[in-house]
Amino acid sequence: MTDLGPATRRLVHRSRRRKRDWKGALVAMRRLMVDKEDTSQVYAVMHALDGNAYELDYVRMLETPDGGRIAYERVELADRLMDEAWRATFPPDSVGAAYVAFSESEHLSVQGLVDESHKGIPPAELDQVHPYAWFFRRYRDIHDILHVLTGYGRDALGEACLLAFSYHETHDLGRAVMAYGGYIRAHGPAKSQARKAISEARRRAVHAAWLPGEDFEKLLFEPLEAARERLRLTPPLAYEAVPVELRNLTTT
Repeated sequence: MTDLGPATRRLVHRSRRRKRDWKGALVAMRRLMVDKEDTSQVYAVMHALDGNAYELDYVRMLETPDGGRIAYERVELADRLMDEAWRATFPPDSVGAAYVAFSESEHLSVQGLVDESHKGIPPAELDQVHPYAWFFRRYRDIHDILHVLTGYGRDALGEACLLAFSYHETHDLGRAVMAYGGYIRAHGPAKSQARKAISEARRRAVHAAWLPGEDFEKLLFEPLEAARERLRLTPPLAYEAVPVELRNLTTT
């Protein structure tokens, strides 16, 4: 569970946990199994099962050295990441430059993430002016940056690994359920390797720094390899051991 100071632990203990919607999660999971590209169902599962995970995470961020300032400024990262002029200032070999290259090669956009999240989560909740909703949006908006930092691709196995990694970061039960779904559905010649990769992802998260507490507006300007070293992001060896041509087949 998230490490909290005594005062904030008492605050969270008094908070009102949102009830988990297991029926809604099951419906979304079934739809996702039919079409793994339907990202809106990923958000629906997370919303159904996250409980008060993002409340805990927001409070944890406040206890980091820069967390209070980041929360006070409440920058909407989606707006920053869609600013082409700002993106053009990322230095070569930086996290930001790698993120832009990844986004372009995979034909991704922040607006696409925003649109899909609105399909899976009621906009009245997702877009509300509230610290916990803001924190969820912030973690949503760094999804593809996390792909770059962790080294996981957008194939089915890479997404399952990133879900397992991010479960440890957020304690959002929906992420754990989807990662476990990928684990138990692994099959074919790389079945055991795929399962090792998903298990390794959780261990990598345990070893790494807590990424949600990072100042991403600064992080994007850091050299990629230096940032990975600073954040204790070890190479995804088990994932890399799975042949590229099998990474979309092992968990589908």
